[in-house]
Amino acid sequence: MTNNIYILIVAAILDYLIGDPWGWLHPVQVMGWVISHFSQLSGKYCHHSLTQRIAGIFLGIILVIGSAVVSWLIIQSARWLHPVFAIAVESIMLASCFAGRSLRTAAVTVLKPLTAGNLIEARDTLSNYVGRDTKNLSEPEILRAILETVTENATDGVMAVLFYAIVGAFIPFVGAAPLALAYKASSTLDSMVGYREAPYTYLGWFSARLEDYLTWLPCRLTVITLALLSGKPLHVWRICRRDAVTDPSPNSGWSECAYAAILGVQMGGTNWYRGVAKEKPLLGDDIYPITPQSIESALQLTRYCFLLWLGVAIAIFLIHPNR
Repeated sequence: MTNNIYILIVAAILDYLIGDPWGWLHPVQVMGWVISHFSQLSGKYCHHSLTQRIAGIFLGIILVIGSAVVSWLIIQSARWLHPVFAIAVESIMLASCFAGRSLRTAAVTVLKPLTAGNLIEARDTLSNYVGRDTKNLSEPEILRAILETVTENATDGVMAVLFYAIVGAFIPFVGAAPLALAYKASSTLDSMVGYREAPYTYLGWFSARLEDYLTWLPCRLTVITLALLSGKPLHVWRICRRDAVTDPSPNSGWSECAYAAILGVQMGGTNWYRGVAKEKPLLGDDIYPITPQSIESALQLTRYCFLLWLGVAIAIFLIHPNR
């Protein structure tokens, strides 16, 4: 179990200092390649809704389990060479699953031209990170889009990954990275094919439901942790119970709403997707405007939450080293 402490700490440090090095092969790239090619094949050979659903189940199970198994085999091979090499390999694998630095980098990349008054560049840069139309967004709408992206992905990109890494670390012969990569595969599937619109209506339904179920518990634990860190847990929980339940997503609404309640801002409203307006539920109270400082506070809250979970996990390992 001592090795798991090193792996969690080293992975957290790597993500904080380096993130995803530019030009390096990333596990999500491999997952994306598999999903893309499988989607093309299913579109070519599966023309009925039932066969597309079956193909979607097959894709989800194979990618999630396959990601865990392949990573486990790589780690075991590294362990055969040397135990320290195995720790390094698993730490790098786990660090690749965390999106803490990536979220901060994305936010800063959009905020830099925005604070400099270059609205056009800010819109263009934002389009690389969000699915909504950005061409006509005003400055407050850009700030809202950044904050919504940062707070939604705080759960599925950071906290849920850490949750499954800790769970995996406590399971003998499994390890932190394989379970984290299995969750990452589910999250990647959801982001690529988990849509209700064609051509993924039937192919992606299983992936979307699977990701919802896998994220449900870590999302609620994240909301509770954020509420405690805010010093006003009852207020945060009351706002989430009032607003988060109106969001069609069982998880993203809760994640965004917790941050909105803590920061005293309001998220949601009208978003445009390919020229079509879509109304998102309003989350939180419009007490303060969303500012760059709001986004920085949200990122800081995520970091505190991450460090708290990491610290608790390490403490449990130290108290019960043989578990």
